[in-house]
Amino acid sequence: MLTSDILKNAKAVKTQASMLTTQQKNDALCAMADALEKDSDAILAANKEDIDAAKGTVSDVMLDRLLLTESRIKGMADGIRTAAKLPDPIGEIEAEVKLENGLIIHKIRVPMGVVAMIYESRPNVTSDAAALCLKSGNACILRGGKEAIRSGMAIVAAMQKALAAENLPKTLIQLVDDTTRNSANELMKARGYVDLLIPRGGAGLIRACVDNATVPCIETGTGICHIYVDKAADLTKAADIVYNAKTSRPSVCNAAEVCLVHEGIASEFLPILAEKLAQKKVRLRLDARAAEIISGEKAGENDFDTEFLDFVMAVAVVDDESAAIEHIAQHSTHHSDAIVTEDSAAAHMFTAMVDSAAVYVNASTRFTDGGEFGLGCEIGISTQKLGARGPMGLKEITSYKYVIHGDGQIRV
Repeated sequence: MLTSDILKNAKAVKTQASMLTTQQKNDALCAMADALEKDSDAILAANKEDIDAAKGTVSDVMLDRLLLTESRIKGMADGIRTAAKLPDPIGEIEAEVKLENGLIIHKIRVPMGVVAMIYESRPNVTSDAAALCLKSGNACILRGGKEAIRSGMAIVAAMQKALAAENLPKTLIQLVDDTTRNSANELMKARGYVDLLIPRGGAGLIRACVDNATVPCIETGTGICHIYVDKAADLTKAADIVYNAKTSRPSVCNAAEVCLVHEGIASEFLPILAEKLAQKKVRLRLDARAAEIISGEKAGENDFDTEFLDFVMAVAVVDDESAAIEHIAQHSTHHSDAIVTEDSAAAHMFTAMVDSAAVYVNASTRFTDGGEFGLGCEIGISTQKLGARGPMGLKEITSYKYVIHGDGQIRV
């Protein structure tokens, strides 16, 4: 189907989407979750085709990002069921004001309308985005990457069958099957059709949308996430946190890419860290001071500005906490950054001065996730400050309007 037809379909159905009752939405979501599990064989077969086509063209960690299994499909279905259990934001009265002239003003949560999303090779994003858009009363247009196109089509086909079974239009959820740049450009320029565009992927995709979109666009940032190990850190705790943040799933945006270590504990901590990261064969890119203590590759000019999405980590020794904060200010993408310390004053200074969407004390950056934050599934992680910031759940893809009740008042 042409992207222009998909846009027209979404616009035609967005009013109906906004008028769905909470019960209708929840019933549809539960049906969608059941459909994913029922159609798992077809989804896995489509995913195998994607995996076979991608082998030899992407890294092993990116293949893992693309891979679906029975347990991952169950996780997708469970994520949709979680969304069904969340409070419905639509119609929520966020504020009520009664003026002296008798006017009553309500600030009411409403859908965006049509939410379009351009993303790359993670098939689970397809179901997460669809679930959040439906629960928030939005029609959605999904445009995935070519690596996952077969998986995406199978997932959407299952969800559309569920919508039809619930007597709802299949066009509430649509997938663009054109994976060329033309379709992405059409979504970016679809004024009057797309009410919100969300890019989710690498730096190139996000920058292209932010620079070229003429529709409202939320900047979801790449994740050059830092962990600073302070002089007052518990070193065992610090090694465990860095290990988890780097190796538990290195291909995602909340994985740590940089470790900064206070010079006062570097000679003791870095050998501990290097030994632990060696368990996963993490390749270290070291600044000059770190290279004096442990073995690894010399850090290149861009290594502290790179989202590796792989078993690679840049490591630097810094003079103190102020130097760590300055380094983060220069190199962070303002996604997720952490300090490991037992000094409450150091923790307070770090959380106050590091300007990121999520700032951690003594915890892995891997928790920056809608599910982990109690939002259900997420549609992306915003690194901008205006509007949504951090993991984006239901409220972040809604807007509000003012409804004013009077009794004949006129302005004089």
